[in-house]
Amino acid sequence: MQSVQFSNIFVMVYLAGTALHLCLNWWLEYISWRNRQLHGTEIPQELAGFVDEQLLIKTCGYKNARYAVWKPQFVLGVILDAGLLLSGVYPRLFLFITGLCPSLYVAMLLFFAVESLPGALLSLPFDLYEEFGIEKRFGFSTMTLKLWIIDELKGLVVSAVLGIPLGALMIWLILHASGWWWLLIGTVFMAFSLIMSVVYPLWIAPLFNKFSALEEGELKERLSLLLDKAGFAAKGVYVMDASKRSRHSNAYFTGFGKSKRIVLYDTLVSQLTPSEIEAVLAHELGHYKHHHIIKRMCVMIPLVFASLFIAWCIVKLPLLYTGFGFVPAVQNGSVIPYWQAMGLFLESSVFSGYSVLTGVVGNYFSRRDEFQADAYAVRLCGGAEPLVTGLIKLNTENLSEITPPAVYCLFHYNHPPLLERIRAARAAADTTSHAR
Repeated sequence: MQSVQFSNIFVMVYLAGTALHLCLNWWLEYISWRNRQLHGTEIPQELAGFVDEQLLIKTCGYKNARYAVWKPQFVLGVILDAGLLLSGVYPRLFLFITGLCPSLYVAMLLFFAVESLPGALLSLPFDLYEEFGIEKRFGFSTMTLKLWIIDELKGLVVSAVLGIPLGALMIWLILHASGWWWLLIGTVFMAFSLIMSVVYPLWIAPLFNKFSALEEGELKERLSLLLDKAGFAAKGVYVMDASKRSRHSNAYFTGFGKSKRIVLYDTLVSQLTPSEIEAVLAHELGHYKHHHIIKRMCVMIPLVFASLFIAWCIVKLPLLYTGFGFVPAVQNGSVIPYWQAMGLFLESSVFSGYSVLTGVVGNYFSRRDEFQADAYAVRLCGGAEPLVTGLIKLNTENLSEITPPAVYCLFHYNHPPLLERIRAARAAADTTSHAR
């Protein structure tokens, strides 16, 4: 073990990324807070009659309360991550664990488990305060402490059951697949993602929530007709008991192939009219009709393999390890496979601060897809107003901001802000009516 080398290129890249992450996110959140102070209670023309000043004051209060908690949690998280990485804790921990565990599989899995503990412990009081302080105060959380603890324990068990075999397989491939582990791990990752899209709705989600088939009535008839009209075959439409944890509302598609199902939060069903729920579902069908998931996979798959190939190139470099105090075993100028799982951890830490920049691109295409899905919903429902009023209710019921700053949306919004969606939906309705 040796001291951290601050002149090392990977250490400098990490420090630059950490500074970028800290300064950019702090600035963005401040810009958002300042915008609320100046314009948070202004009622746009499109929302006249739908919202009032009291609602906007409550919205600003909710967002400001979350911002007040975010600030110390964010700064402490950055300090904790940097402190652990730059203090030599990880080399000492790795040497200690490998001394106890002759099996590299057990040692690496134990290292990753222990490494994740400080961040989890730091987040714990903030998570509890957000859930039982802020969310309770603003009328969202219906969670009990008992249910929260049960959820956390279930999450740990599910993560262990899925993560331990997957981690062990990854280590085995690194040790035995030589120069091809990046390709094989990418293949395993893709296969795992496809399997989970089938397994999750059938076996994992029911561990946390109860899913009931939508009851007979006007809503089910309207949604069945809508699905037939769109040519979408689903295993069923289900209502999830989200209200036992929160009054936030949502709807989503889940599953793959014959396991596809539509899930409506029970809070959504109680908040929106049947025509508005129909429009929300039509929006989700728009993603299906425009093949957004398939297109995203066609982009993501090459990126995953390219990222793993670059990782394979980097984890062989001794500089990656020595910069952070490790002394890896080297053969013919390259770090031996025994160390390369640790190299993946170090590489992810080095470049994690730059994710705020790469997210801009993903958010842009996601917002574009949302506009396309909205336009499809307008055409399928024969007008924009059910979608517009549904979006307004979802936005206001969830106390989402009405007019967030454009620069904040650029970095943090994967859905367009409400006013942009309203204007685009009505423009799509006008275009459709003119085309007729």
